[in-house]
Amino acid sequence: QVQLVESGGGLVQTGGSLRLSCAASGLTFSTYNMAWFRQAPEKEREFVAALPWIGGRTYYGDSVKGRFAVSRDDPKNTLYLQMNNLKPEDTAVYSCAALKNYGDYLPFNYLQYEFRGQGTQVTVSS
Repeated sequence: QVQLVESGGGLVQTGGSLRLSCAASGLTFSTYNMAWFRQAPEKEREFVAALPWIGGRTYYGDSVKGRFAVSRDDPKNTLYLQMNNLKPEDTAVYSCAALKNYGDYLPFNYLQYEFRGQGTQVTVSS
């Protein structure tokens, strides 16, 4: 049974930092493409960042570029999201997702990922 469990969320002031973790089990983590998504209340789910299983290239949503950094530790089966210079508009539930294979382009659509975690709440106070 595949499980993705996020942690590291919490309450932080504007300008602060948090590091989220996504612990994966039940799959060969090193062969999965991983991504972070977020959803704020009454808003659509938004792509945050992605990191393919090979190549090392990273992808970011426009609203987080230059502030967030995605990384992975394959021996630990863990995906990370370092979030710096946080803003109130970053307040959301952050979820990680895993995808084994894709076509020509890594998808940025949450529903195209095979496995998804429950999420961790991040709240940024002004």
